[in-house]
Amino acid sequence: MKFQFKIILTSLAFILFTNCNIDATITNPNQTSQAKSFKYLALGDSYTIGQSVCETCKFPIQLQDSIKKKLLSDSTFSTKIIATTGWTTSNLKNAILTENPSNDYDLVTLLIGVNNQYQNKPFSIFEQEFPEIVTTAIQKGKGKKENLIVISIPDYAFTPYGQGASTISAGINQYNSFIENYCSQQNIVFINITDITQKGLIQPNLVATDGLHPSKLAYSKFVERILPKALVKLGL
Repeated sequence: MKFQFKIILTSLAFILFTNCNIDATITNPNQTSQAKSFKYLALGDSYTIGQSVCETCKFPIQLQDSIKKKLLSDSTFSTKIIATTGWTTSNLKNAILTENPSNDYDLVTLLIGVNNQYQNKPFSIFEQEFPEIVTTAIQKGKGKKENLIVISIPDYAFTPYGQGASTISAGINQYNSFIENYCSQQNIVFINITDITQKGLIQPNLVATDGLHPSKLAYSKFVERILPKALVKLGL
């Protein structure tokens, strides 16, 4: 009987010890779920700075806010925007050089080219400067092309300002084709949002009150496409 009693006690002790370990495993936070600090750099022009929409309506801030929802409560996410309405690739190149942001960004987005087309700049300028900006953007993203997302140029022909002009669409298409092909050759993520803006005349709520730029709603649709890729790049 004493021998059997010892066996029972040993079994109970083993069960209790095992349960305690299980409870500890359940209650302890996941070892990989640690608070982190993320940095995001958005490069571009009016489409990045959010001309004619509110401060929190522009796509970089909507993207930031969407990403923050996926973070641990004590993680941080900061956004720096280098963009101004009217900038061409030349303007953006000079601005990046002047501001000289650090090279430790976890995510970089690039949307540039519409003003080269709008201002009738020689296409050869874009062919030269776009790859240069991409190289710089990669450098700012910790030197990793995996941290860069390139976004297509919206088609402003489909706005009250553009009035469906086919010449505008043809010009935008030339730029976007070059961008997409370059990104494909360099194995860089490219996200097409142009088709969203091409609904602007039949869905006026996709156009801002200035009759030219995307609205908050349009930018939210941009973010729906950008967010999944951004989360992968951030490891979220």
